[in-house]
Amino acid sequence: MFRLPKRGLVDHGAPLSFSFDGRRLTGLAGDTLASALLANGVHLTGRSFKYHRPRGILGAWADEPNALVTVIRGGGRSTPNLPATQVELFENLVAFSQNREPSLERDRWSINDRLGRFLPAGFYYKTFMWPKSFWSRVYEPRIRAVAGLGVAPEQADPDRYEHRYAHCEVLVVGAGPAGLSAALTAAESGCRVVVCDDRPLPGGSLLSAASATIDGLGAREWADTAVARLSSMTNVTLLPRTTAFGYYPHNLLGLCERLGDHLPGEPAGPRERLWSVRAARVILATGALERPLVFPDNDRPGIMLADAARQYLQLHGVAVGRRVVIVTAHDAGYRSAHELHAAGIQVVLADTRPAAIARSTPFRVIPDARIEGTRGTLRVSAITISHTGRSERIDCDAVLMCGGFTPSIHLASQSRGTMAWDAEVQAYVPAGSAEAECSIGAAAGRLELADALADGCRAGRDAAAAAGFAARRIGTPRASVDHSVGQGGIIGALPHGRDPAKVKAFVDWQNDVTARDIMLATREGFRSIEHVKRYTTTGMATDQGKLSNLNSLAITAAQTGRPVEAVGFTTFRPPYTPVTFGALAGAARRDLFDPVRQTPIHDWAVAQGAVFEDVGLWKRARYFPRASEDMQAAVNRECLAVRGSAGLFDASTLGKIEIVGADAATFLNRLYVNAWDRLAIGRCRYGVLLREDGFILDDGVIGRLAADRFHATTTTGGAARVLATMEDYLQTEWPDLDVWLTSVTEQWSVIAVQGPHAREILTPLVQGLDISADAFPHMSIGEGTICGAALRLMRVSFTGELGFEVNVPSSHGHAVWEAIWRIGQPLGMTAYGTEAMHVLRAEKGYIIVGQETDGTVTADDAGLAWAIGKTKRDFVGKRSLARPAMKAPDRKQLVGLRTLDPAKLLEEGAQIVGPDGGPSLGHVTSSYYSANLGRSIALALVRGGRALEGHRLRVAMPGGGIEVDVTNPVLFDPKGKRLDG
Repeated sequence: MFRLPKRGLVDHGAPLSFSFDGRRLTGLAGDTLASALLANGVHLTGRSFKYHRPRGILGAWADEPNALVTVIRGGGRSTPNLPATQVELFENLVAFSQNREPSLERDRWSINDRLGRFLPAGFYYKTFMWPKSFWSRVYEPRIRAVAGLGVAPEQADPDRYEHRYAHCEVLVVGAGPAGLSAALTAAESGCRVVVCDDRPLPGGSLLSAASATIDGLGAREWADTAVARLSSMTNVTLLPRTTAFGYYPHNLLGLCERLGDHLPGEPAGPRERLWSVRAARVILATGALERPLVFPDNDRPGIMLADAARQYLQLHGVAVGRRVVIVTAHDAGYRSAHELHAAGIQVVLADTRPAAIARSTPFRVIPDARIEGTRGTLRVSAITISHTGRSERIDCDAVLMCGGFTPSIHLASQSRGTMAWDAEVQAYVPAGSAEAECSIGAAAGRLELADALADGCRAGRDAAAAAGFAARRIGTPRASVDHSVGQGGIIGALPHGRDPAKVKAFVDWQNDVTARDIMLATREGFRSIEHVKRYTTTGMATDQGKLSNLNSLAITAAQTGRPVEAVGFTTFRPPYTPVTFGALAGAARRDLFDPVRQTPIHDWAVAQGAVFEDVGLWKRARYFPRASEDMQAAVNRECLAVRGSAGLFDASTLGKIEIVGADAATFLNRLYVNAWDRLAIGRCRYGVLLREDGFILDDGVIGRLAADRFHATTTTGGAARVLATMEDYLQTEWPDLDVWLTSVTEQWSVIAVQGPHAREILTPLVQGLDISADAFPHMSIGEGTICGAALRLMRVSFTGELGFEVNVPSSHGHAVWEAIWRIGQPLGMTAYGTEAMHVLRAEKGYIIVGQETDGTVTADDAGLAWAIGKTKRDFVGKRSLARPAMKAPDRKQLVGLRTLDPAKLLEEGAQIVGPDGGPSLGHVTSSYYSANLGRSIALALVRGGRALEGHRLRVAMPGGGIEVDVTNPVLFDPKGKRLDG
């Protein structure tokens, strides 16, 4: 119907059948869903967000705000909110329009359009406030049913997604004329180059530049030659269908590559691939987007961007209409008019500028035009134009807009780059960057083809040289065009003779924001453009303000009496275009979403009937019930066995970090509160790590294996956090230190042997290390072998008993555990789990970070002031500890609690008050029944707790308070004699 024969890059010999809203239609290979719909004369593709006005295709690619569809694929795949302009057509594609009921042609909620005067910007802030309880129960469900986008699929996504990391010297974003020129120049130097472009075919504007030549070749032919050259180079990675969606610190860019959405059926491989690319230099050749015009009733189906209509003609051989009116404020409108006229389309051009540039045109030109409005219901049918003192109605089936071009600065802004107002382009352009990055071509406001090619060559040479490569001298391609982009442009609302309060002149098509909405926001006191954006929702839709931002800025500036550059611009946040949750998640789905980590002893514990708990990502044995034992009975038995004979505990989940280098001791000194330079080789020390605010971050035992080597342990949940903290300080604060950090958590199995018989059990197994009491005292570390495996033995205890931690390579963990278990059986050895471990350490007043600490606890609060190096000049958090509030006597301090009734068990988290009530003095942090003490025990954080030892307090509990006596937190073996057993 509107397909022009033998035009475009589509395959006219390869028809494709597809359906839209149940209607069978035919397109061609190479079409997008949008171009195929337009070829069939379908302009109506959706209903607007708030007013449910008929909406049609506006743009040609990622700037499309209206034509959002749901695509149904095989295997129950349903993907909502896809711009039809970016959906590549394939055989039997099934698509549905959104946000309409019951159909596009007859939408019952179009009544909202007539009620528009009652639905101004921010009406929901004023209307749905009372009664307060109605929001979640009444208002929100009904609003969501009427407004919104597509329906989220209910079935699980069956597709696969990949993540990939890459490094390169030069990353070029955009494969238009500037990007291809830059990539060719940089690649010829020999450096690694990655080129990404979000379209199926690289070439950008060259693919639709019908009248341009480069070095004697047609623009398309030159682009094909450039792409073929890049594809043949081993140092170049060319990524079509790949969107650079985010710019992150240190030249890290997120790219989303679409691998399967353009193919029919179920994808054989991954559907999408998420790239994390770190580049030495980044070149942004992201182009520019044509700016729409703001005039009354500018949103009817059939009203489009002029350059989009030109692209549909040149790329897909589609005429967007037969009788077209082009409204322009920029010379580029003439280029579109000439090309459409040459294709046999009737064109009238209305130039809003006071006097149209004198030129010979084969079509009618109306200068000094004012647009009074349009007509039509489900498609535009006429436009009314005022000129030369009279009003003229022109019948048409399409209206095309050209307000100039806006450089695509999203990624440059995300790089923390600075922007400057360019009065000639009438837009912001990049002016500087905090990263090793530059914007070129149209993205920098240089719109002409020759300028873009020259810009690319220069940027490619500079990037290669900055990366240390000698760039080859490649001549700048010479371009010739019949119709240049030209000059001009306008921002803000076009003047018209109608009452502004009674017309709908749209600025943001997707969120139904009009010029009068922005005027209302300024009248209500919103002067910051960020506030105007949020109050009106301009630029907050899936198109991220690509079309609306500049016009919104201009209207705000005019209403507040400021120049546009004084208003500033809104923040561009990633992603540049929407990214699927599947791509972001990658393989982290289902079981891999929260990976289960198991120690080498896990299977043994399963065979023993252990009950497990999740600790971070790890599965840890909580207790080992026998026969009909419940948890309390099993824990009681395990605790008695550890103190009476011996216990075996799997501590493999502890974080373990190797700290190596000539400055390793200096590094630890600066981080931990303890002193490390004088720690003898073969000795261990309990270390406390603070945050910069002085509060406890983590703790663990650190052993010195050599003058330049330490083995540090962390809590199970804190392993990654501590390593990241160490790396952060090493790389940003003390990069001069000779220190290397290696996580060895998975490399070592840790088997804790605790209890009076611990040494007796280990002695027959340990070779090459004397573990007698005199040779290997408490807090020692040494290396030897056990059962033929390398051994790193630490004499430490988290139970208060004689204890050893046997570190062996993880591949030997199970075998060594079995060997220890066999020798320990005649001596009454018992395996114990995390629950018994908690009870045993609480009996000794040992803290657990995250249980006895809550982010506001200092070392002194936790009773660990003894660990702080008395002569240390500095460590992380030291300055914060000097603040008066950190020394206040009424700080919460760690204490023990004894209930008057030994059988009463306190609830963890329960609040503690004075004997007669009053405000909370603290809370219970740990509470257990101790079989060794024959009573309940508890640890707590209490204001001025150490001064309250011997006093009686009350713990608030359901059913009434429980009286407790405040005690020292060490409730068992207070003198620690059993450690030296």
